[in-house]
Amino acid sequence: MSNMSKPQLSFEFFPPKNDKQQESFEASCRHLAALEPEYMSVTFGAGGSTRPRTFDTVRSIIDATGVPTAPHISCMSENIDSIRRLLDDYRDHGVDRLVVLRGDRPSGGGTGVFDYAVDLVQFIRQEYGDRFHIEVACYPEHHPESKSPDSDLEHFRAKVAAGADGAITQYFFGAESYFRFVDDARALGVNVPIVPGIMPITNYSGLARFSRMCGAEIPLWIAKRIETWERDEKMESLRQFGEEVVTRLCQQLLEGGAPGIHFYTLNRSAPSVALCRNLGLCRLDDAARRNIA
Repeated sequence: MSNMSKPQLSFEFFPPKNDKQQESFEASCRHLAALEPEYMSVTFGAGGSTRPRTFDTVRSIIDATGVPTAPHISCMSENIDSIRRLLDDYRDHGVDRLVVLRGDRPSGGGTGVFDYAVDLVQFIRQEYGDRFHIEVACYPEHHPESKSPDSDLEHFRAKVAAGADGAITQYFFGAESYFRFVDDARALGVNVPIVPGIMPITNYSGLARFSRMCGAEIPLWIAKRIETWERDEKMESLRQFGEEVVTRLCQQLLEGGAPGIHFYTLNRSAPSVALCRNLGLCRLDDAARRNIA
């Protein structure tokens, strides 16, 4: 591993929709909090559809674990006053970190108060100064709506120039795409930490669906194996293979100088805990690991 003594860990959750999801979410939060992450994050639904649940989820994580928690803040809001009220509420509840995104457009189309995340970053800095630490998104492979890789990089550079403190990448499965992106960003003068976002491999259908939506490429050699094992119901083979592939990817990233790892948990703790254990980042004892669902 690199000479970093403690790579930054963070975990992303989505707001649970029902009692069953709530129970699983709470257990996952407890398990992952034991790994002493720098922060957790909570997603924001398309068109702002989960805003109340995002707010409640952020508060529940902080109250239950004490781990700093960063809500996703989206441009998809009905007006500027509603964004200001939301930010005021987070500030008043002790939230000091945000993940600022343009956000997914609602299924019926439409736009938000701001056209791009850079506009929202500028607004937050103008209204709140340095009150919030701001993370933004970046795309080592390709944003599905961008015109070119150069356009992606320019949008990223603009968000940092507007006041972003750091960035989380979309997930990917080739370390070379991350390192190339970082080199290209540094050449443009972008010097903030760029933390790779990592998606554990647990099934094919869900991963393929997410990847189509966000523009992440699943290498053919990975796709064929997990598709076959899922179809043949060889789930343990799929789990072992996915864990091995993603562990190797994370090792390459950390050894190459990545400042940490941001795990897209899908509200499940076991895959992320296994990866952290393999990377030497897991502080859970054997009894605690056996109790992880």
